[in-house]
Amino acid sequence: MRHVSGIADAGTWDRARAADRVVLDAGDRVRRRIVLTTEKGSKLLLDFPEPMMLRDGDGLVLDDGSMVVVAGQAEALIEIAARTPLDLVRLAWHIGNRHTDAQFTDRAFRIRRDHVLEEMVKGLGANVSEIEAPFDPEPAAPHGHYHAHD
Repeated sequence: MRHVSGIADAGTWDRARAADRVVLDAGDRVRRRIVLTTEKGSKLLLDFPEPMMLRDGDGLVLDDGSMVVVAGQAEALIEIAARTPLDLVRLAWHIGNRHTDAQFTDRAFRIRRDHVLEEMVKGLGANVSEIEAPFDPEPAAPHGHYHAHD
């Protein structure tokens, strides 16, 4: 089994160098430790001290220097757009208030298909399109919680 020694961010390396490809959904692209199987059947061990967020197009740098491209598996998503930037911010606030993962594009954002959330944003005036695409949600902001209970 070959070992993943590093990650090359999408856009910073030549994808033509990739010797193989691994296809993962968004959930499988946030890992600390996992055995991956490439399209050609190779087994790779990803083992880092902290969880890593892999993005569509990232490169896995193997211990021998070879590269394997990470491809985001197409998932059932909805793309949410609005008439104005302010309307889009308001829609994003409502989605964020429900602690739902979201991926932002230039003029819209995407979430996993959920009929309840879809109806909510439509009721708030959103333009909604069903799509199949890799899902690269925003990473969660680091934060700590302290709750005192008397």
